[in-house]
Amino acid sequence: MGRKEYQGLLRVASEQVPFGIYAVEKKDYAELLNIRCQSVTQLKRRIREFKGQGFKVHENGKA
Repeated sequence: MGRKEYQGLLRVASEQVPFGIYAVEKKDYAELLNIRCQSVTQLKRRIREFKGQGFKVHENGKA
C-alpha cells in the first residue's frame, strides 16, 4: 500500500471515531484502531500508553 492510500484510510478512520484513537504507527508498522473515549482524561491516558510503547498516535479530541 502506498503512502497516498494510507493517508486516505486515515481520513476514513478519523471520521469513524469522533472522540478517541483511530490509528497508531511505528516505523513501517501501522494499525487502524477504534478506541472511543468517554473523557479527555481517559483519552490522554490511552495516548500516553501508546506513546510509551514508541507509537505515533492519531486521535480526535482535545488531548
